[in-house]
Amino acid sequence: MTDTLFSPEVYDLAKRVIDENKAIGRRVTVAESCTGGLVSGALTEVPGSSAVFQCGFTTYADEAKIAMLDVAPDLIEVFGAVSMAVAWGMAQGALAKSDADVAVAISGVAGPGGGSPNKPVGTVVFAKAKRGDDPEQIHADRKDFGEDKSRAEIRRQAVICALELLLPDAP
Repeated sequence: MTDTLFSPEVYDLAKRVIDENKAIGRRVTVAESCTGGLVSGALTEVPGSSAVFQCGFTTYADEAKIAMLDVAPDLIEVFGAVSMAVAWGMAQGALAKSDADVAVAISGVAGPGGGSPNKPVGTVVFAKAKRGDDPEQIHADRKDFGEDKSRAEIRRQAVICALELLLPDAP
C-alpha cells in the first residue's frame, strides 16, 4: 500500500479520478466548503495529479464564496450556504475562475452544531458543472448522511461523493 494521509478507500478513489481523467485529457477543479480542502488534498495525494487537478477553492465562509467564486449574495441570503443553488453557484464560479473542464462543489453541515430542522447536521449538497454545457444543466444533489454521524464521518462521506462526481462516467 502507498503511504498516504487518507484511508485506502479515499486514496484509491482519488487515484481513479486522476487516472481516468488523465486518460481522456480532462482537467478538474473543486470548490469546497464543509470539506475544507480535503477533496483537493486527496487528489494531490496521488503522484502525477498535476496532469489533471488544476486548482481548488476552499471557501468556508460565505464572504469567501462571494469574493472567490462570485456566488451571488442573494443566493446565500435566500437559500442559505447549504443549498443546491449555492453549490451550483460555487461550481459555476470554480469553472469560470479556472481552466478546468469540470468542477464539483460541496457545501454542508458537518456538525456537531449548526443544523436546523430543514438542514440538519449531516446535510451536504453537491453540484457539478462541465465547461461548454448549458449553465442551467448542472448536476446538483443533496445527501443526508445522518445526524448520528460524527463530523469526521460526514466529511469523509462528502469527500467520497465529490470524488465519485469527478469520475468521467458520473452524471
